[in-house]
Amino acid sequence: MKSLEPLDLMIHAPLRLAVMTILAGVREADFVFLRDSTGATDGNLSTHLQKLEEAKYVRVVKAFEDRKPKTRFTLTAVGRQAYAVYIEALQEYIKVSKQAK
Repeated sequence: MKSLEPLDLMIHAPLRLAVMTILAGVREADFVFLRDSTGATDGNLSTHLQKLEEAKYVRVVKAFEDRKPKTRFTLTAVGRQAYAVYIEALQEYIKVSKQAK
C-alpha cells in the first residue's frame, strides 16, 4: 500500500476547511457571508481567518462601503495551491479506504 501524504492541518480544521472551500468557489467573500455560510460565531470565524491569513492562504481587504466597514477575503495563489493539494490528498485517502473493502 502506498503511504498516505499527511493532510495540511492548517486547512483540516473544520471551520477553516469550510472557509477554504467557500473561497475556492468564489472570487471573494465578505465576513458576513462567510459567517452566515458556516454558522460560525464572529469571534471563532475571526480567529480562523487570522490563522489562514498568517499562513498566507487568505488575503484580507478592508474598505468602507456606504460608510460602513466591509472586510472581504480571497484565496491567495498559495492558498489555492494548498487547497488543491489538500483535496488531492483527501481523494487519495478515500481511494485507499475504498480499496480496503
